[in-house]
Order: sequence, then structure tokens, then C-alpha cells
Amino acid sequence: MPYTHTDPSGLSRYGWTGTLDQTFTEHYDAGLVPARISRVDRGLCTAITASGPTRATFAAPYPPDPLLTPCTGDWAALRPGTEPHLVALLPRHSAIVRSSASRSSHGQMLAANVDTVVIALSLATPLDAAKLERLLTLAWESGAQPVIVLTKADLAHDPTAVHAEAAALAPGVDVLVTSAATGDNIDVLAAMMHGTTVLLGPSGAGKSTLGNTLLGEELLATGTVRERDGKGRHITVRRELLPLPGGGVLIDTPGLRGISLHDAADGLEQVFAEIEELATSCRFGDCSHDTEPGCAVQAAIEAGELPERRLRSYHKLRRENAWAASRTDARLREEHVNRQKAITSHLRATYRFRDQQP
Repeated sequence: MPYTHTDPSGLSRYGWTGTLDQTFTEHYDAGLVPARISRVDRGLCTAITASGPTRATFAAPYPPDPLLTPCTGDWAALRPGTEPHLVALLPRHSAIVRSSASRSSHGQMLAANVDTVVIALSLATPLDAAKLERLLTLAWESGAQPVIVLTKADLAHDPTAVHAEAAALAPGVDVLVTSAATGDNIDVLAAMMHGTTVLLGPSGAGKSTLGNTLLGEELLATGTVRERDGKGRHITVRRELLPLPGGGVLIDTPGLRGISLHDAADGLEQVFAEIEELATSCRFGDCSHDTEPGCAVQAAIEAGELPERRLRSYHKLRRENAWAASRTDARLREEHVNRQKAITSHLRATYRFRDQQP
């Protein structure tokens, strides 16, 4: 009998719904079962099925593309048996993607089918506005709802001032001051999370400690940070999905040192909404907000309504995103040309073979 989302002991605690169940009909007919990927490492993944977790193989896409490779949070069609194998991925309703650490034209998937992005930043170190803007861009671009969580309030000198600074950088985003050590606002954070929640942030931000507090037990590895700069070692080395005691699931991720953008135009518009709004009042439609006359953005800076640092960050991230997009376009054009060459070569070989027949 096909699994349905009404089974409380099955996949419902991992986010399976009636809508997903209906889209799975053709896979049921093929003898496949639904599964959610909780962890991926080197050609194998841990997949959660209605009967429990299993290790499964999957075929890497060709040509290689990280965005088409199974990722933590993906829903998949699994062929069960003595050697379980992932046959297909279900369409993602959201995805957190950054540029590959190798600086290739491919994006790197951080998590799939996410509903809430918890951006964790430590109050034990000064707030890095540029890093927060990058993390917010990733979050908004994914289609999920970001929440900024300022951790380690017990080590902070003035958490109220940092809260105000973060809130000014992220209009429309909830900002919460927490402490896993004292339990401050952990219950508030738990109530704000829904569906699938991913923890994002730099090493040393206390993501795994926060995750363990939310999970109610020590399931995630934690480590210490250096006192001189507040940075931590990469204790979390892979993404992992775990069910939360109050419902929903949590994805912990390794600390992000590099946060390069990949096709994140919509996210940038959301993060820098005030600049986008001011730009509509510029005299010229293609205003670069530099030295053009009638620039509403520069006028706001001169009036003290917009920090100049904010505009510099906006320009930098837009240039970076445009460069990543151009790299992707070039790769797609090259792949198209290579496919056409392969087809032409195959046809020529076919014609030669046919012409050589008696």
C-alpha cells in the first residue's frame, strides 16, 4: 500500500505532505518509495524512508552539475532493495545556493526545500555588516524566510546596540538575541521556526550549540573558538538533517568562510530594497549612482539618510553577481555548442557507416 502523509510514524515528521504524495504517483507505479536525503558524502547518501534511514547510491549527473546532484533536504524517489538507489529528485520548492568554492561557473547547493533560514552570528565578536548582507542575500534568494539570531548573549557587552545595528541592515527580518548557555529566547526562536530550518553562519557563531539546544540533546559536534578573533574550527564538516522535538526538521551546515553569490539578483533587491526604491527617483533610468546629476541615491547619502558603506556594498555584490551570471552564461553556451558538435559527429558517423554498406 502506498505511503501517505497521514502516517504519523512515517515521513510526516520530516515534512512529507499530501501534495508531495500526489506528485509521487508515477514513482509509486514504478515500485519506488519516497525518501528525504539527510546527508550526502562521496557518492552515497543517507535517505530517510517511511521505514527508517538507509544508505543509498546515486548516479552523478553528466556533465557534472552540483545543482542537479542530491543535496541535504532533497525529496527523492528511491528504489528499495539490497542495494538502495536514488532514481530521481523531486522538484525543489526552495534552494540555498552559493558560488562554488572552486570559483567555477557552477553553483554549490547548501540545502534544499528549506522554509526558514536561521542566520547565526555571535555577539562575542563585532557585527560584520558585509557578511550579514551576503547571508541575507543567500537566504532571500532561496525563497525561504530569514531570521537573524544573535548568539552568545551571555558574552556580549551591549547586545541591544548590536540588535539595533542588525535590524537596520535587515528591514522586515526578525532579529533575536539568544544564549544557549542561559536559554534566553530559545523558546521564542523555536516558535518562529516552521517546516525545514537551516542554520547558516560563520565558524564560531555557535550554530551547532544552538542546534543541540533546539534538538534537546547533544547530536551535533561542537568546538571552541579562538579568543583573539572569535573564529572556530570547522567542527561540522557536512550538512545533516534531523527532526526537531516540536515538529519540523533542522539542517546544520559547516561554517561559511566564503559566501560568494550565484545568480542572486532577486535576493540583492530584497536586501538593498531602500536603494532599489531610491533608484526609481533618479533622473536617468540607467543611473549608476555615482556622479550622475539628479541621482536620488547620492542625494540620500548627502542628506545622511543612507550610509555610504551601504551603497559600496550594494555595488560590490551586484558586480560579483553579474560576473557569476556571465560565467554561467558562458558555460551554458559552451555546453550547447559541445552538444551540437556531439550530435553532428554522431550523424556523420552514421552516414559514413550507411554509405559503406553494400
